[in-house]
Amino acid sequence: MRDSPVKSSDFRLKVRGRNACFTRPEMKVERVSYDVMTPSAARGILEAILWKPAIRWKVIQIDVLNPIKWESVRRNEVGAVMSPRANGLFIEDQRQQRAGLFLRDVAYTIHAYFELTDKAGNEDTVVKFTEMFLRRADKGQCFHRPYFGCREFAAEFEVFTNGKPLPEPISETRDLGWMLYDMDFGGKETMPRFFRASLDNGRLKIDEREVRP
Repeated sequence: MRDSPVKSSDFRLKVRGRNACFTRPEMKVERVSYDVMTPSAARGILEAILWKPAIRWKVIQIDVLNPIKWESVRRNEVGAVMSPRANGLFIEDQRQQRAGLFLRDVAYTIHAYFELTDKAGNEDTVVKFTEMFLRRADKGQCFHRPYFGCREFAAEFEVFTNGKPLPEPISETRDLGWMLYDMDFGGKETMPRFFRASLDNGRLKIDEREVRP
């Protein structure tokens, strides 16, 4: 039986970038972003810095640091996926021009913690992974470049430690409607899960108990 804690303390990571697109799943063709980063996108950034089978990240709050601004862009995308049996893909035949409504000049503070999973061994402890994450984040190390929804929208990151004061979020309060929480891979089919999102003085709080299929 494991006697050590199975849950870390909360981490706070500031992320920022030129553009972002946290795509609304109800938009079938055009890329239209949510107003604010989704919990799954925030988790993806944390996993880019540290992912191990022994831990699972939980995002509990996202602070919006910059005013919400938009940018409308038309860009070319490839409308097909190459088959493993194909010799290649002629891009010019599959090129499609699509409109996108992206966020511009974004910055957030991600509040999150991790839990140990059932894949954690006896040598896997909260202290071990806490030190590993803080060391990697402080040095700017990552398994792959974190991004804001689309790979071309790179995210820069900075971890807050030693009582360093957090930046103040924007003073905006409003309902954001139903937002994607994450994808559920536990059943026979992958299913999206949603929660009712709202900004409270720039803070988006996430309560997993309120998540719905």
